[in-house]
Amino acid sequence: MAFQGDRMQRRTFLKSAGVAGILAAGRAPAFAQGTKLHIVRWVDFIPEADVELKRQAPEASKALGAEVTFEFINANDLQPRITAAIQSGSGADIIQMLWNWPHLYANALVDVSDVAEPIGKAQGGYYDVFNASAKVGGKWLAVPHGCGGNAVAYRRSWFNEIGVKEFPATWDEYREIGKKLKAKGKPIGQALGHSFGDPPVFAYAFLWDFGGAEVDASGKKVAINSKGTIESVKFLQNFWKDACDEGGLAWDDTNNNRAFHAGEISATLNGASIYIVAKRQKDKIKDDKGEPLYQDIEHAALMPKGPAGQFALYLPFQHSIMKYSKNQKLAKDFLKWLHQDANYGKWFEVNEGYSVGAAKKWEDHPMWAKVDKPLQVFRQAARLTRAFGHPGPASAKATEAYTKYVIVDMYAKAVQGTKAEDAVKWAEGELKKIYEG
Repeated sequence: MAFQGDRMQRRTFLKSAGVAGILAAGRAPAFAQGTKLHIVRWVDFIPEADVELKRQAPEASKALGAEVTFEFINANDLQPRITAAIQSGSGADIIQMLWNWPHLYANALVDVSDVAEPIGKAQGGYYDVFNASAKVGGKWLAVPHGCGGNAVAYRRSWFNEIGVKEFPATWDEYREIGKKLKAKGKPIGQALGHSFGDPPVFAYAFLWDFGGAEVDASGKKVAINSKGTIESVKFLQNFWKDACDEGGLAWDDTNNNRAFHAGEISATLNGASIYIVAKRQKDKIKDDKGEPLYQDIEHAALMPKGPAGQFALYLPFQHSIMKYSKNQKLAKDFLKWLHQDANYGKWFEVNEGYSVGAAKKWEDHPMWAKVDKPLQVFRQAARLTRAFGHPGPASAKATEAYTKYVIVDMYAKAVQGTKAEDAVKWAEGELKKIYEG
């Protein structure tokens, strides 16, 4: 009887995991024989994360009876790839979505509610940001996979040299500290170019800190031309000149990492990758004294506080199945397999907090007891984030505004000399074309 009970439990597990019968008799299911499943994802900022997925591909292939292949491309190339695939009606079966992209490509994506709902329910519920980013019209059009938090990484010893023991609480304090650091040839670095991650996570949160918003709470009326927005632009003009490496206008999501590791900047808003890579390459990435650089890196939990409060924009990412795919059932079974604890947990662990779980269960994973103190700030990071369009709802229009870099370019124009009011007026015109056109 004990054997029968164990067998029944195993059968129930396999069924709930979406692969019931696949392992039976060592034979691939008829629907999958001879088929291939093609998944496109970004090149991760934690190289070991991609290594782990590549390692899992043969295991998934064996479990599902089909050849599972990952293709990793530059994150800034994901949207062009998605657009080309939709227009041609062919391409990868599963494509990684960032931010609110499921809203933008909703008509081309498969409803995966039957996959996403059980995973979320079993894992303590998804973070609110995924209800905004991956759910469209009450349907899950992507399966939440993870969230990339960000925090200000800074050089502890350099801050100490100017008498600063704690990261500044407000933007005014940060500007004064930045002035002193820049005078010593150690400026703050901030990417403000056209790149998917670091520029927008800074620009949107900064806007909210000063009480600015692209639209009102209804999500229909453009509200960018406000006192709070103008004040934020004026502040950044001065902050940029006084405290920042002004080359950041041309930076993408890798430049500030390299500048920090090279000792060219004292602080930057970034994910956990700066610390993790510095530690994993401690024999190569060293400080000016020849010591491993990671030992001098600290993380502030959030950017400084502005007049309207303290906000964050973290990167939710998920997997969508494309409607043109001829392997939709197989793709769903793969996503169920990918999110089994034994498989997802291995990928989660190698990230060490760079990519946190999409569901709250992963806050309690034993990994958090092992990671270094500077990485602990990412444990509950995904609870804090707002979404594009805040305080209005996440929408295709909010995502379009992000894709066109309207908010980022408003600030970039201003720090290059455009009058604050004119930069805001330009942004207002661009947003009206999107929201009210």
